[in-house]
Amino acid sequence: MAPEHLRRPPQAPPVFTATAQSIIEDAKRLVATSRKVQDDVVNNVTSDSASFASVLKPLAQDENVMALESHILGFYQAVSTEQQLRDASSKAEELMDEFFIEAAMREDVFKLVDAVLQKNESIDPESRRLLEKEHKDYIRNGLGLPAGPKRDRFKEIKKRLSQISIEFQKNLNEENEGIWFTREELDGVPEDVLSGLKKGEGENDGKLWLTFKYPDLFPTMKYAKNPETRKKVMIQNENKCNQNAPLFRESIILRDEAARLLGYPNHAAFRIEDKMAKTPDTVNTFLGDLRSRLTAGGQKEIKELLEFKKNDFEARGESFDGRYYLWDHRFYDRLMLEKNFSLDQQLIAEYFPLQTTIAGMLKIFEELFGLVFVEITGEDRQQVAPTGKGSDIVWHEDVQIFGVWNDEGEGSGFVGYLYLDLFPRPGKYGHAANFNLQPGFIDANGNRHYPATALVCNFTKPTPKKPSLLKHEEVVTLFHELGHGIHDLVAQTTYSRFHGTNTVRDFVEAPSQMLENWCWTPSQLKSLSKHYSTLSPEYLSGWQEQAEGKTPPAEQIPDEVIENLIRTKHVNDALFNLRQLHFGIFDMTVHQPADHEAIQKLPISATYNKLRHEITQMDGPETLNMGEEWGHGEATFGHLIGGYDAGYYGYLSSQVYSTDMFYTVFEADPMNPTEGRRYRHQVLEKGGSQDEMTTLTAFLGRPPKTDAFYKDLGLA
Repeated sequence: MAPEHLRRPPQAPPVFTATAQSIIEDAKRLVATSRKVQDDVVNNVTSDSASFASVLKPLAQDENVMALESHILGFYQAVSTEQQLRDASSKAEELMDEFFIEAAMREDVFKLVDAVLQKNESIDPESRRLLEKEHKDYIRNGLGLPAGPKRDRFKEIKKRLSQISIEFQKNLNEENEGIWFTREELDGVPEDVLSGLKKGEGENDGKLWLTFKYPDLFPTMKYAKNPETRKKVMIQNENKCNQNAPLFRESIILRDEAARLLGYPNHAAFRIEDKMAKTPDTVNTFLGDLRSRLTAGGQKEIKELLEFKKNDFEARGESFDGRYYLWDHRFYDRLMLEKNFSLDQQLIAEYFPLQTTIAGMLKIFEELFGLVFVEITGEDRQQVAPTGKGSDIVWHEDVQIFGVWNDEGEGSGFVGYLYLDLFPRPGKYGHAANFNLQPGFIDANGNRHYPATALVCNFTKPTPKKPSLLKHEEVVTLFHELGHGIHDLVAQTTYSRFHGTNTVRDFVEAPSQMLENWCWTPSQLKSLSKHYSTLSPEYLSGWQEQAEGKTPPAEQIPDEVIENLIRTKHVNDALFNLRQLHFGIFDMTVHQPADHEAIQKLPISATYNKLRHEITQMDGPETLNMGEEWGHGEATFGHLIGGYDAGYYGYLSSQVYSTDMFYTVFEADPMNPTEGRRYRHQVLEKGGSQDEMTTLTAFLGRPPKTDAFYKDLGLA
């Protein structure tokens, strides 16, 4: 039990008691309040009397207060089990987005902001950054255009793009397709997975319903022995949301038109201008260089994997066509790791039960960053709930909530709330992500408002005989998303605009990617691990049923298993990174056409599939005479509609920064608390409140370099 003072946070957590009706009403109320703040500024301030305090401050404080409710109103669509709530949440987001577009194009407010900028008052650096960004945002939102048809068209485009984004993500969240398979067709897929699948009746009697959710999809692609099964799953998965394909096309055509209206040559030039890369040329050069360095490695890896495939086919007495298909990769990649590196992913997963792994991760963050995590359960939930009802402070019974505090060395104060929503359910967001529920900021009275942040994941659900067990790649995913969560919790900014992960998109992944390195450090893997059979008598007997007389396992993961795992860190790495390059290059291709006519004519799905074939060098259905329109992968590519447009390269470029930080500062001693706290204060606390390159350079003691990145990939 946590000490009394750590069970009573000074700020109540948000409540999740909305109804479909209240969500819409709250959105309308927030919009009306915010509009009044803007009207009041315009009515009470002239260009002569305009100052940071009279113009920017009330607008920023309104933005802070609005975010406390607006993020949650939009969050319901990702997590609610009720269709009406999800629909209302999407509608509320649309209402708020329309208002934000309108607000961002208010010329009367812009004139006052412009007047403040011209006066060049002496203000603190974060306020200066707010003023400059706000000013530039008005121009980037169309106020650089003369009033009239062009500006009206720009506003129309912005509204439509917002609607597309909401509809696109909704289609992905609501996706519930799958395929009926016989047990024979799923031969090789672990029994754990099969036993959890829905059983067929009537014409599907004896069959199992395989969905495209991660806990079903990935094990099938890795373990199903029948290549036809894997092929079928892969093709269907690429076609599971085809209603999004026309939305994707429409959005890239509209983005191109909007960028050209503002005088940019294309959408990529518009988007990258205010990122770390600054220009599309920088991005194209980086991606091109990486591609040329990785291509030979990819060819070599495919050659080795083809040997595995050939042997596998010969062993089964089947004819081998000498090709390496997209649906082969997860299967033969796993086979190679098992045979050449004695790596048994299922065995490794037994050492990473979800709850003990989470406890171990939180312990690492406690030691490194000077934090204390206290889970809020049972009666404590009633105590902290502003309504006095514990169930009101979570949106689903599976959700865990933690109060996060500073340890004594960091001053013992409250930090914020962390939520974990870990298992799949119908209508829920289908990937792994961190959502800010309430940002941190300094309120109008000079007091800090503490943040609340949520990790939304889709891990396998526990059963009476077995807890949820994480594959090593899922351990990495969890660490990555928790990294975003910590960034969100420990940030110390004045304005919510810059809070936590609100940095430029080509830096935002770096802090999380850096923390992934802890999942490849022997001492950390050891400390995180605990064999599930040691957790309870029920789990032990469940393990014994399957173990067929094997000796009981060690409590922690054996050293030789860790060694084998770490030896595989860069196995088939070129192919993994070529896959990331495919996403990044496709993103840049559709966002920098030669002219507007070119984007209107571009066959998008064919381009997506053709680029994948050229870059990853793996054969797809296009090599089996199915044409280049066989799948619509872009229709499931939520990143490019949800903010990573002309920015997906950031996953690769921020890896340059993350490897540089890790190898320069942490490699020698990953648990060095002095460096951990320095990283917390110099990088994570800053959020987006200063230029990200300034943050990085201050932490490294020099400008970042690519050496560690290429060395880590074996490409130095």
